[in-house]
Amino acid sequence: MKYLLGIDLGTSGTKTVLFDENGVAKASATVEYPLLQPKNGWAEQHPQDWWNAAVSTIKSVLADSGVDKQDVVSLGISGQMHGLVILDENYQVLRPSILWCDGRTQEECDEITATIGKERLIQISANPALTGFTAGKILWVRKHEPEIWAKVRHIMLPKDYVRYMLTGELYSEMSDASGTNLLDVPNRCWSEEILTKLDINPEFMPPLLESADKAGTVTEEAAALTGLNVGTICAAGAADNMAAAVGTGVAKAGKAFTTIGTSGVVFAHSDNVQIDPQGRVHSFCAAVPGAYTVMSCSLAAGLSLKWFRDTFCAAEIEAAREMGVDPYNLMNPQAAQSPIGANRLIYLPYLMGERSPILDSNSRGAFIGLSAMHTRRDLLRAVMEGVIYSQRQNLDVLRGMNVVPETMLACGGGAKSPFWRQMMADVFGMPVQTLTNAEGPALGAAILAGVAAGVYESVPAACEKVVVGNEPQQPDAEAGKAYEPFYELYCQLYPALKESYAALAKM
Repeated sequence: MKYLLGIDLGTSGTKTVLFDENGVAKASATVEYPLLQPKNGWAEQHPQDWWNAAVSTIKSVLADSGVDKQDVVSLGISGQMHGLVILDENYQVLRPSILWCDGRTQEECDEITATIGKERLIQISANPALTGFTAGKILWVRKHEPEIWAKVRHIMLPKDYVRYMLTGELYSEMSDASGTNLLDVPNRCWSEEILTKLDINPEFMPPLLESADKAGTVTEEAAALTGLNVGTICAAGAADNMAAAVGTGVAKAGKAFTTIGTSGVVFAHSDNVQIDPQGRVHSFCAAVPGAYTVMSCSLAAGLSLKWFRDTFCAAEIEAAREMGVDPYNLMNPQAAQSPIGANRLIYLPYLMGERSPILDSNSRGAFIGLSAMHTRRDLLRAVMEGVIYSQRQNLDVLRGMNVVPETMLACGGGAKSPFWRQMMADVFGMPVQTLTNAEGPALGAAILAGVAAGVYESVPAACEKVVVGNEPQQPDAEAGKAYEPFYELYCQLYPALKESYAALAKM
């Protein structure tokens, strides 16, 4: 039996899973690390934390599984998108990584739009200039930290840094590079036009591969740290959502998934480039060679529920610790005691500003309709409903682009909740399905590793072999009708508050 490692480098932690070639998980380990917020709206992490977490989790799964390291033929990495990692001439990290959810670069994004032109930028990169994307972060460092910028020789993305530490080789790949604003997405190459106009040295950008390509092998130094065999193949890997697509079998047209992790994503596969001229949703290269994706990204989906848990649910956290269960398992029944519409309370999930579909870094979270009658369970249900409304709003944009999935796969931490999944089915008006293997991005990374090592013929063929779905939850038509007026009102609230958000940001 051959074995494959999938490493999922997330925002809250890194999870590594060892799979056999049939996609069965044999061992799993997770290490968390801090999110640094030196200022309001900023978000950073130390790349060394990612590497330490990768080393620790790889060692753990190898030890826990009892698998001979000689049988681990390949590994792949799924990574949080957009984070800026900059290295000097000696390949040393120059500063903490500025992350996807960091909102400091609006001025730089305006500069990019003015320099390239909004329509031209979308034509080339398939996306507008957004604060989450990498190009704005590059310009911010150049403007605000010139002494650091003078030392820059290599620009990387988070998972590519961890892979470099494993292999000693510098590469990026199409799916992750699509989220930089620097890639010519239709032609799958760095954009000479954008790099030239933004005065970014193209030599700073790593060579590009497809996600399932071989991107080096494990070095002696990395092998000694991790317990892997020297020469273990490393696949190029993929951005987290593109890896999740592979891990959920969304590798051909008509397939879609929704992730409720820290962020929220509605993701659909496409055989051709499809671009929203307004830039409300993203078009990226898929982890399937030559294919593309259309996806949304809301910045504080699961983060909204985590914020509520950490701020208001100390009793549940303590009780869950004593019972040995997840605190969310105690919170879900409480939310279910509040009716649809949370007693006329609506939550806007803009804790970190918002990307899809409103594209406004000034926006912030809000409870609308709060009164003295509301209880904590109403607030909790409103948070969960608001997150699903935000995903429905993005799904409606995809539908307007004639990307119309028939069923929805659910993944991420939010997919573990039957209550939340049923809410998704009712609000979306379509069946929602989970998979027998819920590892998502880690499984997708392992599948890519398997293709790179020749274990599988292709990405779609691998998905057919290893991705198995559970019985879907069907939408409740009556519940869907009850949600609809609250959803319609939800869609009206941001436009009504937009100018207030802008004014608040200037205070």
